[in-house]
Amino acid sequence: MCRIHKAEELPRGRVYVFTNQTSCCGSCLLLTEGGAAGEPYPPDTGNWRIMNPQVYLRGVIVERRDLTPKLWIIRLRPEEELAFTPGQYVALGLPRGGRIIERPYSLVSASCERELEFFLELVPGGQLTPLLYQVGVCGEILIRRIAKGRFGFDSQSQHVNHLMIATVTGVAPFVSILRNQILNRDEHRPPPFSLLLLQGASTSAELGYGDELSARARECEWFHYVPSLSRGWLDAGWPGELGRVDDTVRKYADAFGFTAADTTAYLCGNPQMIVNVREILQRAGFSRGFIREEMYWPGA
Repeated sequence: MCRIHKAEELPRGRVYVFTNQTSCCGSCLLLTEGGAAGEPYPPDTGNWRIMNPQVYLRGVIVERRDLTPKLWIIRLRPEEELAFTPGQYVALGLPRGGRIIERPYSLVSASCERELEFFLELVPGGQLTPLLYQVGVCGEILIRRIAKGRFGFDSQSQHVNHLMIATVTGVAPFVSILRNQILNRDEHRPPPFSLLLLQGASTSAELGYGDELSARARECEWFHYVPSLSRGWLDAGWPGELGRVDDTVRKYADAFGFTAADTTAYLCGNPQMIVNVREILQRAGFSRGFIREEMYWPGA
């Protein structure tokens, strides 16, 4: 590993942190399946010449946290500030074979943060994520200059309740929205609404932001977080909900008094979860206009 980088062992994996902003060696680090340093990416640096600077920004990875062999979190420092609204996504890309391969990813950062954060999942056989997975701290990724999407917080309906349901990496836009609400709120006056976030995953390691969200739920009386594991037997001593997140929707919506008359619902992640939960909500009287959806398709 380069002398200006450090690796820190944490309970849920290894974090690589870019510790020097000016004297990076420029070649590390490529992470293999086992998390070791390898050859720099990309091997053909001439590929970067096809990058149109009017379309893309270059972003340097300043931190990487590996959660499981297929899930990791990165923070990018773009060469210029990127404006976005919490809930939006931006395309990330890498040059390969004379073209730029890119896919959209939801932003996790609050809109006021200089660095951009992403929660990524490796898709075996995918075109981009196997390449992204190989880029470590100090490596560069291309970022589209314009963020897109309308999957933002509903501030128009005057609904007092907001029900957010996610699977694994689908929690990303909700973390962005929550961080923004916390940073912009008046600490002496709680917001005039309640947020309930239900997140499903196979194991606790896949929750990604579970510790942060649980801490926020303890601090903020207006925010509630309920994670659920579909393979709880793999997490000895898991104290929370078991089963798919779909199965927790009616239970917790009823428990917190979230009704179709006063609630906007947001669904993000696995397409089948979205179909299932949409049907559950519609049977409970939710109109289609107050069910917002962001599907994460698997072919990345």
